[in-house]
Amino acid sequence: MSTINYYTAEGLQKLKDELHHLKTVQRPSISEQIAEARDKGDLSENAEYDAAKEAQGILEMKIAKMEEIISNARLIDETNMDNSKVYILSKVEIKNKSNGMVIEYTLVAENEADIKARKISIESPIGKGLLGKKVGDVAEIQTPGGIMHFEIISISR
Repeated sequence: MSTINYYTAEGLQKLKDELHHLKTVQRPSISEQIAEARDKGDLSENAEYDAAKEAQGILEMKIAKMEEIISNARLIDETNMDNSKVYILSKVEIKNKSNGMVIEYTLVAENEADIKARKISIESPIGKGLLGKKVGDVAEIQTPGGIMHFEIISISR
């Protein structure tokens, strides 16, 4: 059974763009490599041909996987989302209770997580610990460094 994943419009478009690139740029490039290797003669001892065919197989598997992911993707409708609790796509300002540091994260699906952009996965320990919390709640989160306590300062979209 295929897994359904949730995406923002931006995240889904990024996937579709990557699939388009694989099909329109990389697939023709590999076909060219196979044709060039085939033109060099005896295929039984042609390492270039074997390598190009292997690359083609890997690319086709990647394309099939991406097509499956896109076919099972669901777009998240941000218009009717509730800001009273932390959900996927919530922008959450949290305060580390032990050192007073305040940081803001946006909770996203696993495949859109990007710590540099302050987007954390709802599957991460912090993401899981924040889900369902309200402003003023303290999330107790088990991390590799021990239990951390984060207070929810604000929730927005």
